[in-house]
Amino acid sequence: MCGIIGYIGFREAYPVILNGLKRLEYRGYDSAGICVVDGEPFTIKCKGKVSDLENLIGKNSVAGKVGIGHTRWATHGEPNDINAHPHESMNGKFILIHNGIIENYSILKSKLEKRGYTFKSETDTEVLVNLIEYIYLKGNVTPEIAIRLALTKVVGAYGIAVICCDEPETLIAARKGSPLVVGVGEGEYFVASDATPIVEYTNSVIFLNDGDVAILQRDQMVLKTIFNESLEPNIQTLDLDIEAIEKNGFEHFMLKEIYEQPRSIHDTFRGRISLDPIDIHLGGLYNVMPNLVNAKRILMIGCGTSWHAALVGEYVIEDLARIPVEVEYASEFRYRNPIISKDDVVIAISQSGETADTLAAIKLAKEAGALVLGICNVVGSSIPRETHAGVYTHAGPEIGVASTKAFTAQVTVLIMMAILLGRKRGTLTEEHYQTLIQEMEKVPEKIEQILNSDSIVKSISERFKTTNNFLYLGRGYYFPVALEGALKLKEISYIHAEGYPAAEMKHGPIALIDDTMPVVVIATKDNSYEKIVSNIQEVKARKGVIIAIVTEGDTVIREMADYVIEIPEAVEAIGALLAVIPLQLLAYHIALLRGCNVDQPRNLAKSVTVE
Repeated sequence: MCGIIGYIGFREAYPVILNGLKRLEYRGYDSAGICVVDGEPFTIKCKGKVSDLENLIGKNSVAGKVGIGHTRWATHGEPNDINAHPHESMNGKFILIHNGIIENYSILKSKLEKRGYTFKSETDTEVLVNLIEYIYLKGNVTPEIAIRLALTKVVGAYGIAVICCDEPETLIAARKGSPLVVGVGEGEYFVASDATPIVEYTNSVIFLNDGDVAILQRDQMVLKTIFNESLEPNIQTLDLDIEAIEKNGFEHFMLKEIYEQPRSIHDTFRGRISLDPIDIHLGGLYNVMPNLVNAKRILMIGCGTSWHAALVGEYVIEDLARIPVEVEYASEFRYRNPIISKDDVVIAISQSGETADTLAAIKLAKEAGALVLGICNVVGSSIPRETHAGVYTHAGPEIGVASTKAFTAQVTVLIMMAILLGRKRGTLTEEHYQTLIQEMEKVPEKIEQILNSDSIVKSISERFKTTNNFLYLGRGYYFPVALEGALKLKEISYIHAEGYPAAEMKHGPIALIDDTMPVVVIATKDNSYEKIVSNIQEVKARKGVIIAIVTEGDTVIREMADYVIEIPEAVEAIGALLAVIPLQLLAYHIALLRGCNVDQPRNLAKSVTVE
């Protein structure tokens, strides 16, 4: 995905655009560019980060009250100065920034080349801006009509902001499949990929729907569809604090977000868990609870970290509520002709609410007649609007590309759902139901305790900063945690790491173990404790190096392991929320010691909004 920011109003546009790009850089950071209009357009772009763009501009005066900016995560064309956005049409009439993929760009490009158009870049975006210009000049229509007509001819996803040099006091934005939000101020408007660059100027926003076009001038806005159907703007109020998108003294957003987990988990169950009386209320599921209680099967879909959260959900729902659960990668689910019945409940999990494969999978499930629920962090995003019902996680903005607090918030929601379903289906006794709720309420305090041992994790990390491979092992609830721990290490340190069910180690991975192979074992005291002890002994017999996550006070594994990180005791259904914390810290510290950019790892972006 890419970051888009646009402004039209009474302020100087450049500071707004530059600040917005810095806020959006987690969405893409291989190149950046701006265009500011003051009679004539001033466009500058370059390969690299927003700081490189800022340095290139230097102390040059960039004046104008209308502007657009873009920070890129490359899809079509390698990251370089030419492929960076904004892109200008061949005759200089239009300037455009784009998030998404135009799937039929090659056909459109060939048609435009036959009509005399030439191209400088390798991007599909340049094809779109030239298509708009061609329709504008050939059809002698307004810029708005040219943009709308062009968008009826493209196949794929787009979030765009466009300036026409013949109408420099107008900014036009449109979306299909790629998120765009319009910020509404007094005598000014903002356009952005998400609300983070807008919140310091206004808390009034409009979330564009697929096929929406916003025509913005300083003192007015017109909202319509690409087919020229008028729309009434639905202005919503943002509940977002500017401090939530600042580092607030932490060196990195990732570290800040790891440390925010006691609060983000509490915020996720606040108002939903009651201790007097002891109960759970999930208002977002109230109208669909009978469908959930009587579901023959639950399908969970997600990508990356959200898929790992879904795996934890599978274990906890089957354990507590006794409903069969299947977990699917959204990207595979949508293409493999899955069997979906009207008695199924599909739960889509996404931090951003804009994951392209998950949205496509939702559409497939709805067409099959299934009830589709969403678990999402971003209010107003596409998944909550496309699903029948759902639960927000309330983790707050997550800026670090490697997801941390979003994972634990998703797992928190899934555990609450499992406990509630278990009670309603009669698979939990009232005593067990109340015990689980009381244990959930203690999780934030226990995570605070784990965070206080950060120095231990940091010292362990020093030993493994030059390691090339890691193996993560877990059983039961902790197998998905092992997968998530391995993913975190891969994402930000570029060390090859694999997560496995501990019992599967003998079916292949044990061949990798020698005295240079660190093996992270989640070995808390639960029903499989004796089995995990045996797994550790098997690794030690082959001279493997053991880093063990153990229950506080454990002495048996401490005798065997090379390194030990303790976590507080917890009931098995909740333990994943605790066990993942030291794995996040381990990945963070190893990556930092290797000199990696933990907030902006190479080749990755925060959300995958294109295929």
